[in-house]
Amino acid sequence: MSNEPRVLFLCTGNSARSQMAEGWLRHLAGHRFQVFSAGTHPVGVNPFAVKVMNEVGIDLRGHRSKSVKEFEGEQFDAVITVCDRAKEACPIWPGTIRMLHWSFEDPASAVGSDSEREVVFRNIRDEIAIQIRSFLSEPLMPTEHSITRGGEQP
Repeated sequence: MSNEPRVLFLCTGNSARSQMAEGWLRHLAGHRFQVFSAGTHPVGVNPFAVKVMNEVGIDLRGHRSKSVKEFEGEQFDAVITVCDRAKEACPIWPGTIRMLHWSFEDPASAVGSDSEREVVFRNIRDEIAIQIRSFLSEPLMPTEHSITRGGEQP
């Protein structure tokens, strides 16, 4: 069993934001974390997410959308919701050190030409990268809304 902290990114569709966050954390942290992503209602990985992440050297082609149900009963050191709907639907994760919420606009809802939509995906990609770098600069400490490993409130 590995000792690296386990991080789960949650979104609604597990198609763009959570996939990009998973890719960024793996890319920037190397093997310091076990990284996963899931959705409350998975819909498949968005091709624009794959394209814009590939532009920065991160390959999401092997990723698939996963349901949060695939991770029921598993423990995570951090569960991070990356959209407001996932935050509201997020189950309680006993044993989680940190529950975090990062609200990002849904790039999949962008309208316009493909090139206009790609600009939105790039902007969200870059916002997620900034947030991941900030996350990596802080120790993985319990937050006020976290549930400690023993299940009691901190």
